[in-house]
Amino acid sequence: MAQAADDVTLQLKWVTQAQFAGYYVALDQGFYEEEGLNVTIKPGGPDIAPAQVIAGGGADVVLDWMPSALASREKGLPLVNIAQPFKSSGMMLTCRKDAGVASPEDFAGKTLGVWFFGNEYPFLSWMSQLGLSTDGGEDGVTVLKQGFNVDPILQGQAACVSTMTYNEYWQIIDAGLSPDDLVVFKYEDQGVATLEDGMYVLEENLEDPAFVDKMTRFVRASMKGWKWAEENPDDAALIVLDNDETGAQTEKHQKRMMGEIAKLTAGSNGALDPADFERTVQSLLAGGSDPVITDHPGEAAWTHAITDAALN
Repeated sequence: MAQAADDVTLQLKWVTQAQFAGYYVALDQGFYEEEGLNVTIKPGGPDIAPAQVIAGGGADVVLDWMPSALASREKGLPLVNIAQPFKSSGMMLTCRKDAGVASPEDFAGKTLGVWFFGNEYPFLSWMSQLGLSTDGGEDGVTVLKQGFNVDPILQGQAACVSTMTYNEYWQIIDAGLSPDDLVVFKYEDQGVATLEDGMYVLEENLEDPAFVDKMTRFVRASMKGWKWAEENPDDAALIVLDNDETGAQTEKHQKRMMGEIAKLTAGSNGALDPADFERTVQSLLAGGSDPVITDHPGEAAWTHAITDAALN
């Protein structure tokens, strides 16, 4: 008789979309099943913090951005990065030229849209490196709490909004603004890029060999899903659409998103590059009087144990 499959609950960072294609592909193509896993994928959203979900026992593994994970760790929630499918950052600040923004020097006195629930940390780190207060006024920036949409830049409530290369930037274009109307600041180009979409678990669970074995199988199947998605982007986008219970996503947007996501996962086999970790940490520490984290988290914040076992 076949052994019962092990249950794994994954909490996503955002809503069902091609940003998470690898996991939906692994589910759809039976890669998790082949590893003896019964995986449940829980969508996120602008008011869901993965760290809070795993702290409350709502997931075994979460996808989070490293700034959020390290900030949570410093506050006492011992998250550990077990795999890093995303090699590059897709984060940008997209601004209207007619709002008077041509370079970061022009941010002072402007209103900028920012996501919260852990997504604000890369932005706050960048602003503190620019020496800009986030309390408003002529010498600082006014932070507008951003939700799902890009209405603030379309309606003139904000000079700039947070966008991902694979998602919100295209929402602005689809709404009728042209690339010539916009100026884009990629975090990668500004030297403030931090690692996104990594897999995190609670440190204490890594002391349990059964859990480690389960995560090894989960990472192996997930990375198989990611490489399949990179090689079959249009099919991967359709698999994501099949899993979108809200019906909010369109085929055009998801196919375009998958093409952009493949650029971010390219070059990663799933194992965290320690140099990328160090770069992220240094960016977060470099906040002058207001850094995102105050102490170096040390090497306990990540492990190669899972990826070594999964990928070799």
